[in-house]
Amino acid sequence: MGKITKKRKESLSKIDRTKLYSVQDASALVKEIANSKFDESVDLAVRLGVDPRKADQMVRGVVSLPHGTGKDVRVLALVTPDKEDEATTAGADFVGLDEYLQKIKDGWTDVDVIITMPSVMGKLGPLGRVLGPRGLMPNPKTGTVTMDVAKAINEVKAGKIDFKVDKSGIVHAPIGKASFDADKIAGNADELLQTLVKLKPSSSKGEYIKSIAMSSTMSPSINIDTKVV
Repeated sequence: MGKITKKRKESLSKIDRTKLYSVQDASALVKEIANSKFDESVDLAVRLGVDPRKADQMVRGVVSLPHGTGKDVRVLALVTPDKEDEATTAGADFVGLDEYLQKIKDGWTDVDVIITMPSVMGKLGPLGRVLGPRGLMPNPKTGTVTMDVAKAINEVKAGKIDFKVDKSGIVHAPIGKASFDADKIAGNADELLQTLVKLKPSSSKGEYIKSIAMSSTMSPSINIDTKVV
């Protein structure tokens, strides 16, 4: 077992492990214990009472965080020539089609989100093995396959994220940076939690939100009271 660092001991000493915090209190505390030299990301982990192996209990969706993620999202717009100016004006970092499809085939995936058009999806199909495991495959359900390319780019840049329950029944999602005000972290957390509640599958029985934990990149997790949702 690795040695616990002085900074981690200090962080752990500030967390009451017997307590379930409110979202607001957890947001203030996560700022206090994020003591790295870089601006740590703040994440929320929500354990759901679903069985992801069953198609009717798969929880997946998108949410527009009111205060953004604090991250500079790199967007690749795979569009036809008539849509290139629209994508560029909207702020896409990379715009094109065939040349980028070839780059992806050659192993390039240095982007955070790919936005494309329905007519282009046929060309992306063969790249599923590369893009799928990295969470980069565009999907109409998340708004990344659309004719309104500019709107999709603007939403992603402003803080729209997509999430999906993993095999363990947990949704992991970024909700900001440690440099954010506590109110902004709490606002983003509340927005994600309310979205998850709305997506509760009708086939999910019993307790739906089983546990909530907030943490920064390097900090221990803070347990949040599920009754606040």
